[in-house]
Amino acid sequence: MQARMTHPVKVLPEAMKALHALSTATRSGTVAETTHRLMHLRASQINGCSVCVDMHARELKNAGESDERIWAVGAWRESPHFSDAERAALALAECVTRLSDRPDPVPDAVWDAATEHYDEKELSSLLVSIAAINVWNRLNAAVRQPSGASW
Repeated sequence: MQARMTHPVKVLPEAMKALHALSTATRSGTVAETTHRLMHLRASQINGCSVCVDMHARELKNAGESDERIWAVGAWRESPHFSDAERAALALAECVTRLSDRPDPVPDAVWDAATEHYDEKELSSLLVSIAAINVWNRLNAAVRQPSGASW
């Protein structure tokens, strides 16, 4: 597979800087890096972004996560490998990624579960992190960026 064009963040280097700055801003709080990576993997699975699925699964593995946890992200509801806080973050990531799949994109039950585990600054971190990975997924899908390709 070959990309349709040079990746937009290479064509527009300021966009790359902005996206990196956005991601950096989400890491300034107390949300575990693993939680961000789990959400990124799940959103990327939903969006069919092979570049990001590969990258975030590898990041989790390199950070010491077990194969069982990485493999189970796609079926996190049925898996015993996630904490309640991680489950709340994964549910939030799914809803924010799938905005048009339901009349109420982020149901109160999902929001309330997230607020049980995260304060306002942490929720902000989660939401911006979810938005950022969705931007990357959409750029990669649009240009058909192949997984493992050097940019």
